[in-house]
Amino acid sequence: MFMKSALVALGGATLAAAVTPLEVQGSQFVDSKTGNAFQVVGMAYQIGGSAGYDPSHGKDPLSNGDICKRDAALMQQLGINTVRVYNLDPNLNHDDCASVFNAAGMYMIIDVNSPLEGESLRSDQPKQSYNSGYLNRTFAIVEAFKSYPNTLGFFSGNEVINDVKTGSSVPPYVRAVTRDLKNYIKNHADRAIPVGYSAADVRDVLEDTWNYFQCAIDGDADDMSRADMFALNSYSWCGDSSFQKSGYDTLVDMFKTTSVPVFYSEFGCNTPSPRVFTEIGTIYGSQMAGVFSGGVVYEWAQEDNNYGLATCNDDGTVELLSDYKTLQDQYKKVDFTKVQSVKAANSKVTAPTCKSSLIKEKGFANDFDIPAVPSGAQSLIDDGVSPAPSGKIVDISDYTVNHQVKDASGNVIQGLAVKPLADDETNASGTSSSSSDSTHNAAATLAPQGALSAAAIIVPAIVALSFTAGFSLI
Repeated sequence: MFMKSALVALGGATLAAAVTPLEVQGSQFVDSKTGNAFQVVGMAYQIGGSAGYDPSHGKDPLSNGDICKRDAALMQQLGINTVRVYNLDPNLNHDDCASVFNAAGMYMIIDVNSPLEGESLRSDQPKQSYNSGYLNRTFAIVEAFKSYPNTLGFFSGNEVINDVKTGSSVPPYVRAVTRDLKNYIKNHADRAIPVGYSAADVRDVLEDTWNYFQCAIDGDADDMSRADMFALNSYSWCGDSSFQKSGYDTLVDMFKTTSVPVFYSEFGCNTPSPRVFTEIGTIYGSQMAGVFSGGVVYEWAQEDNNYGLATCNDDGTVELLSDYKTLQDQYKKVDFTKVQSVKAANSKVTAPTCKSSLIKEKGFANDFDIPAVPSGAQSLIDDGVSPAPSGKIVDISDYTVNHQVKDASGNVIQGLAVKPLADDETNASGTSSSSSDSTHNAAATLAPQGALSAAAIIVPAIVALSFTAGFSLI
């Protein structure tokens, strides 16, 4: 499998593009210019929590450029190179936020679904919820984000499969959505953009879910229903754990033959609290980096579920929590220059052919009979949604943060600003945009169980989805 992401022409503008185009080559994300394997150093970003996605009031996590600038400056100091963004409104303008993250050297992984009625594939009603109205909305998300060069990929689903019962009926529909998104991108985007799935770390069904999505029907590696990447939301490393105690070793063993990039789409157990983030050295160390492509810390903004690194107030002010500094200190122990300089493997990874023997758990779908495109949706795939949202990188005249930010000790951080990076440069630990010693990220130093219950594992996702509001389709 070979997927190339190229920078999109921006109407002749002379805007710097900080991020380098990535390719998906077998089981790795690859820097197309250096040939180095790319490791995701990510942050889950759903600013405002459940209330942050409010289409009825024109608000979502990427609709306020000043807020994105504030958070990008702080995440830039951590060394974040990717944000995962949930619950977006395709009708809103995201140019400022996308441009700020691009200048800060950060990619975006976009979820196409939302918790509102008709805006997601339902695990309890996959057939009924897979319809042209739902696809219209997901295609609109693609339209809104396809032209940003720092859009790394789209998730076609998040934890839709979380037990054998949902595994019996949902997988073919997730593959159908993946197929439809990939065909839409092929027809309407100027570059290939990966589409994948974010899974719950429920060991009863995790391996079957991965095999179901990575395999190629009839052995066709270009099968459009096949996922381009696979990720999991895992909270099995809690406190000062270890590679073996956390079960990370069994995950590495499970995914060692993967034919697509695998990474953590969420991690960061919050018990005990405060967190110690000792998994960082392992995720980016020799035990995992050859199989996993990094991970996304859950999450940036503090909410009732107590996973946040920063308290983000309604007036725009921020108080950093102790977990921010702890995570920063753990990142400093990793030599990310070394981590991001590993040459990608040259050997091609062959996708397994879809067959029932790939599926181990009795009751999990194993027939690979993918549903046909719903009535009315093929014209959307062929002709595009109308009116189509659009996005483009814009010039940001001032990268200074205008909101007050305090460190965990209550000291106001002075001189906070995003540091625009040079062409083709991604953010790494060691980048600093503030004169404050309290958050300055010095140059990095050289270095290289059983799972939780399903209920415990999916708590963050459940909290993120616990609200309703109105929304009108494109």
